[in-house]
Amino acid sequence: MIQLLPILVLILFFLSSAIKVIREYDRAVVFRLGRFLSVKGPGLIILIPLIDRMVKVSLRTVAMDIDPQDVITKDNVSIKVNAVLYFRVIQSEKAIIEVEDYLYATSQLAQTTLRSILGQAELDEILSARDKINHELQQVIDKQTDSWGIKVSLVEVKHIDLPQEMQRAMAKQAEAERERRSKVIHAEGEYQAANKLAEAAKIIESHPMALQLRYLQTLSEIASENNSTILFPIPIDLFKPFMGKGMG
Repeated sequence: MIQLLPILVLILFFLSSAIKVIREYDRAVVFRLGRFLSVKGPGLIILIPLIDRMVKVSLRTVAMDIDPQDVITKDNVSIKVNAVLYFRVIQSEKAIIEVEDYLYATSQLAQTTLRSILGQAELDEILSARDKINHELQQVIDKQTDSWGIKVSLVEVKHIDLPQEMQRAMAKQAEAERERRSKVIHAEGEYQAANKLAEAAKIIESHPMALQLRYLQTLSEIASENNSTILFPIPIDLFKPFMGKGMG
């Protein structure tokens, strides 16, 4: 029995080294005597102990934070920008063979690309055309990581930190813009009112009786709202049309 113990230990060692279970979202990049053999998984795989070596790679999407980067924009404004990068491995063998550490390499590439792309744009474009900047970042990074077997699906600029003096200047600009819009709306209202008054003047000019009737209506409204007696000097010419009709 004691003689069988070393054999049992060797068998257990062989089984634990040879039999591996790869999960659905992982792949095993297998090397045999240092040479790439194949990509295996998911499920149960068998390796030759001491000859085969396995490197496990996850195929799930990785959300990687890009550390805040100091950027000088095209119009010489110093800002601090951070972003988030979404990518996943689509060719496991390339992610292991073509680059030493694909996570670190992707992170460094994203940082340098972020500084480069934003440095070519003006501040107003970065603030207003965020979708365009994100799309450009995604295309550039994805093109560079394609040879590593990595697919970059999305890049999102998260936060743009502006200097205090720039924030104050933008607040003043926004306030001035609101004031300008208010004046424009007021001027448009005055213009429309003037047009209506001009139309009313043309109608009264062609129908003089309309002005007289409007004048009498105004007197009636004033009298109904106040109990006090109000005297208005009314030209006698105002009543001539009525007097003429009465005599007739």
